[in-house]
Amino acid sequence: MQNWISAFGGRQRLLQILALAVLLMLVLPLTLDIFRLNLIGKYLTYAFVAVGLVLCWGYGGVLSLGQGVFFGLGGYCMAMFLKLEASSPQNTAIQSTPGIPDFMDWNQITELPMLWMPFHSLTLTILFILTVPALFAFLIGVAMFKRRVGGVYFAIITQAIASIATILIVGQQGYTGGINGITDLRTFLGWDIRPDSAKYLLYFVCCTLLIVCLLIGQFVLSSRYGKLLIAMRDQEDRVRFSGYDVANIKIFVFALAGIFSAIGGAMFALQVGFMSPSFVGTVASIEMVIFCAVGGRLSLVGAVYGALLVNLAKSLLSESFPQLWIIFMGALFIGVVLLFPRGLAGLYADFVQPYIDSFLQRRAAARRVERDEKSKTATRNRVQEMPS
Repeated sequence: MQNWISAFGGRQRLLQILALAVLLMLVLPLTLDIFRLNLIGKYLTYAFVAVGLVLCWGYGGVLSLGQGVFFGLGGYCMAMFLKLEASSPQNTAIQSTPGIPDFMDWNQITELPMLWMPFHSLTLTILFILTVPALFAFLIGVAMFKRRVGGVYFAIITQAIASIATILIVGQQGYTGGINGITDLRTFLGWDIRPDSAKYLLYFVCCTLLIVCLLIGQFVLSSRYGKLLIAMRDQEDRVRFSGYDVANIKIFVFALAGIFSAIGGAMFALQVGFMSPSFVGTVASIEMVIFCAVGGRLSLVGAVYGALLVNLAKSLLSESFPQLWIIFMGALFIGVVLLFPRGLAGLYADFVQPYIDSFLQRRAAARRVERDEKSKTATRNRVQEMPS
């Protein structure tokens, strides 16, 4: 049992994940209405990206400003599956070409493109959600890391890739829905995803997948690879001179972060009911980095809280100050970076964790005293029971 606990970062890390799970899957569903809970579910899809960035940027030192591309890949894969299900010949009988998505009919496409064919199958769709972002990240990683491109240069290149992806999606309107994206997603294997009951279930599925990703990330960090990852971030040349292929270490963590982002994108399409190129571009990608920074780029759980806090503040400020909320958000980001450079996780480590450690130490000491007293009492009883 102790080995399993150590494999996931120790008791303290597991307790943090457990506390988050209780908050997300018990406290929030019991206290929020379905509208707010659905908003939290949408925010949690961004948390997948933030968790991946903790691994990639916080522990690996690889800052990517294009994670929206992977979020979009997962989202578009799921949206294509859902759109094909919503575009049955019965549902599209009024179109000039029934059986294809409406935006294709508007763009005078008369048959379903080959690119869309595999998305008739849910199995292939899930496979593509997991493998296409990993393959794309692998290709970028090989092209960049094998040539020792890193630091600010890698960040700029990923930002450029996000801009290119947005232009491609918008430009290929007949195949991707263009600037409007893929909309009017209704059912999942015949199950209507629009009622409140469906939104509740999808929220819990999203929370479960997020907890699984946190456990996977913690397992990676607690393994030998995690130690190499941290060593590479701090002393890359030393790791290279020790005989390790630094490029392969970076490629793996970049691909893993891409997979996490794609899972979040797929859940976004399911919960929100559409997918748009606005979630692929540079603005969205930079916002996702901010989620990670606010939560703490060295804390997987902190990244989730960061995504929730920033998006909640964004929603509340936009509701209360529709003309000024962007200024308030900018001030919030600047203030967090200047005053709390380690994010929410740093605040927790500095002000909350010491009290928890002190409490646990006092409790352990009390248990030791109690155990010693019981041992002494048992010894005295045995001595008294011995025949004289």
